[in-house]
Amino acid sequence: MATRYKGYMGKVLDIDLTSGTVGEYPVTDTDRELFLGGRFLSTKILWDELKKGVDPLSVDNLLIVMTSPLTGSGAPSSSRYDISAKSPLTGAIGHSNSGGNFGIHLKKAGYDGVVVRGRSEKPVYLEIDNGKVTIRDGAEIWGMDTQKSQEAMGKGGTMAIGPAGENQVKFASVVSQERSHGRTGMGAVMGSKNLKGMVARGNKKVPIEKPDGFKQVIKKWIKMLQDHPATGDFAPRYGTAGFLTSLSMKNALPTKNFTSGSYHDAYSIGGERLADEFLVKNYGCVSCPIRCGRIVNIDGREVKGPEYEILCLLGSNMMINDMDAIIRWNYKLDLLGMDAITVGTLMGFAAELNEKGIWDSGVEFGKSDNIDGILDDIACKRGVGKELAEGVKTLSEKFGGKDFAPHVKGLELAAYEPRGAVGHGLGYATASRGACHLDGGYMIYFEVTGPVTLDPHHYRSKPSWTILDQNLLAAISAGGNCLFTSWTFVPSAAFKVPGSRVLSSVISWLLTHTWLLIDWIVMMPKSVLKMHLPMLPHSKAIALSTGMKMDFGKYYMVGERGYTMERLFNLREGIDKSTDTLAKRFTDEELVPGNKKTKVPLSKMLPKYYRLRGWNKDGVPRKKTLKKLGLSFIQD
Repeated sequence: MATRYKGYMGKVLDIDLTSGTVGEYPVTDTDRELFLGGRFLSTKILWDELKKGVDPLSVDNLLIVMTSPLTGSGAPSSSRYDISAKSPLTGAIGHSNSGGNFGIHLKKAGYDGVVVRGRSEKPVYLEIDNGKVTIRDGAEIWGMDTQKSQEAMGKGGTMAIGPAGENQVKFASVVSQERSHGRTGMGAVMGSKNLKGMVARGNKKVPIEKPDGFKQVIKKWIKMLQDHPATGDFAPRYGTAGFLTSLSMKNALPTKNFTSGSYHDAYSIGGERLADEFLVKNYGCVSCPIRCGRIVNIDGREVKGPEYEILCLLGSNMMINDMDAIIRWNYKLDLLGMDAITVGTLMGFAAELNEKGIWDSGVEFGKSDNIDGILDDIACKRGVGKELAEGVKTLSEKFGGKDFAPHVKGLELAAYEPRGAVGHGLGYATASRGACHLDGGYMIYFEVTGPVTLDPHHYRSKPSWTILDQNLLAAISAGGNCLFTSWTFVPSAAFKVPGSRVLSSVISWLLTHTWLLIDWIVMMPKSVLKMHLPMLPHSKAIALSTGMKMDFGKYYMVGERGYTMERLFNLREGIDKSTDTLAKRFTDEELVPGNKKTKVPLSKMLPKYYRLRGWNKDGVPRKKTLKKLGLSFIQD
């Protein structure tokens, strides 16, 4: 369906693998205005198309690949695109974002997205070439790893699953180039449809409404990112791995299955050592000036290096300090097509079950010589790997250990100890797809790792901060940018102010009523906030590229609206207030004995969180909230 807005190609493919038919999915301009693109436009389609209770691995689930208006526009860090479906790991809304090249090439081929239905009788892959769509026989590439599969599909933008996806491991990933759609098991959904991958190519250009103005904004935006201490210095120098040692010093580094927040040998697996001893060069996603990616050497081959999450979760969380081994496991997980975050957290949980005599899986803290084989076993669902392939939630329900099982809604915790940053813990508990640091609002940056931080244990202001961050990051994702572009929200001057406990405490208490700012943002977008923020040029870039009437207030509301839409999807699937929780280890046990501030006071934060979101005491969005957000149709 054509669109009056630029920035979009105006077509979304609708492919039924059961019948082999190819059509076009109708997307209205109203939906584009409300949801922009990416995960939120996909959620709207899933809401419309799926019946309540659909088995995520059945023929009835949909797999949706969706770009955003800035994808492929040349805006900084805008190669992002999303894959969504009902998650086989959680039963909740599932989505995963990546900076691989497939999204850009999909738009060059003339499409904004792909809706995949049904299931092929035999392995296939999709070839999308300048408007022509072919369902290719995938028998010869079935069984290949993600790298060889992409090479076999030919030139263009590619994405593929590995053995884990083929075997429907519930946390299987999809890989584009070397970038991974890791979370929520989108690779398993592809595998359930016998869909090995997709390749897209074309020569179409993304139309821009006001090209001259857009170019000027982009030029200034790139310079701002290059000049900012976070995106121009820290991230290129150390990548995300640069956070590891500081998190350990501040008691927020998951260690020994989240029993501790500090690791005695953090330097051995930290970003400083990675940069000094292993880094060959930096790399970045297409159109990204930040270049936070690491290239390292394995046996004479240059491959993608590890990021913070796996260094922590297969390092300190497993009591392993072998950097070389972690680098190899990282590469192996990408080839197998498995989410590194889930695997690391899962292994830590299995090791504690073993240590407590609950379940002997062969996984032990400090033991590294059998991990390679266990990873293969998980991907192939054989032996002990068949049990591990179900994830932490299922393991805890079958064998025990619910009180220390690190997951929310079935999604394993990312690599931040919530007792070391209680706002981050609230984000885990309320994130739509489960225990995600990004969907949760990435509060760790404002509580621990940023230049000037809030008191990480002070809870009264955290509901408002968490909502602010969740909505803003969600809008950035829907528009098509990497979330690291949000780091410029903190002015460069803040990096020059010496951090202190006094300053942190003052900021925390003064901003207890941040909810007033949120209320101001969402209630008055047509007046006070009919503007663009210079440190966040995202809304202005979207306005200039699409021709939409976009300002920061409306842009922020895209995040709030989409977040609420995801909540509604989850509620329909029976995922309600009872799942907005953390294991008792995080809410009832002290991280450091004698310091009660290290518990996550979830019961104190949730009521205010619901109230500020316009939800009732049971976490259900109120009718007036739906009306304000343009979601009144949900009540029909």
